[in-house]
Amino acid sequence: MKTIITAAIASLAISAGPALAQEGGMPFGSPEDVAYAELIWTLMEAERLAGPNMIRAFPYEGTDPHGMMLETFYDVGTINGHTGDLIVKRNFGPEGVSADEVLANPEGHLGAYTVMFRREAGYDPENLNWFWARYNPDGSVSQNPMGMALAGRVAKGMDEGCIACHQAAADDMVFTSDHLIAN
Repeated sequence: MKTIITAAIASLAISAGPALAQEGGMPFGSPEDVAYAELIWTLMEAERLAGPNMIRAFPYEGTDPHGMMLETFYDVGTINGHTGDLIVKRNFGPEGVSADEVLANPEGHLGAYTVMFRREAGYDPENLNWFWARYNPDGSVSQNPMGMALAGRVAKGMDEGCIACHQAAADDMVFTSDHLIAN
């Protein structure tokens, strides 16, 4: 599946980019990060990775912070002329939930979507240009306990969070696969 997403807001998100996110002292959660995350959500819906017509996979056992049961999808998408790898992880819970329970009521057990999208060269070379986002089941961007949107270079330079954890992955900051589509 390959879908191209273009929107007027994309030019704002890309032109303002990381610079505005840094102004507040945090490398994530800016209005531009949220706008870009919204474009990713649109791409996910077009690819049927989110939304009412989403494709399903057999859930597998997960762990914190993602969920006790997971579905993971690898795709490629285009946003505002840039094509990048897209990894979508559906996070199901609560603790103790079984695959059968998730299969019987996926919407009732869906807690969040965690997503990585490889942006254009230069976006965040230290972290292989990955854009990180966490969405609520309704597609809105999740917030951390401090009220910051979880979109952009989430937790860059911190001891915990998306980037801190994924830096430990052996290859390409991805734990679940050694092959990505757009390499």
